[in-house]
Amino acid sequence: MKRKFSDRANWRRITRRSYSCLALDGDEFKGLVTFYRIHELREPLWKEYDGKRLCLADRGYLWMQHFPKGEHFVVTTMFDDKGRVVQWYIDVCKTQGLTDQQVPWFDDLYLDVVVLPTGEVYLMDEDELEDALRQGDVTGKEAALARKTAGKLLSSIKSGRFRYFTLSLKHRKSLLAQRGELSES
Repeated sequence: MKRKFSDRANWRRITRRSYSCLALDGDEFKGLVTFYRIHELREPLWKEYDGKRLCLADRGYLWMQHFPKGEHFVVTTMFDDKGRVVQWYIDVCKTQGLTDQQVPWFDDLYLDVVVLPTGEVYLMDEDELEDALRQGDVTGKEAALARKTAGKLLSSIKSGRFRYFTLSLKHRKSLLAQRGELSES
């Protein structure tokens, strides 16, 4: 199991970035929200889904992560340089926490759900979870938690109850406005 940090301090592709973290405790969302703005990078990051090639990281892109309190997932919304959603990437995790420097982290349970703005939904890395289970990197209980969490996420998305699609747009707009960065929308 890998521990992943929201500030991506070791991401060598990115040569200049800005990062911030906010704690929110409202009716709609309780947890942490991070902003990772890419200013300079060695080369863009591309991913292909069903023959469709998407740029996930480039100059001016913003990755916003929601760390919902008490949940076994973290939602990363990737915005392009025009403020449009490129994808929502949902990491299934065992637990979340904060470093002494107040950087959110999560222990990744391999399974991921990707949702594109066009509505396509992908369950990713089932093979990685099975490999981790065989190699003893996760327990049977942890693998079951990963599958159960992914199932709940997929069900919530399919039924239209997954609130992070609208919440990510709302939080981006309100939080960038607070910071005086709304000129891009």
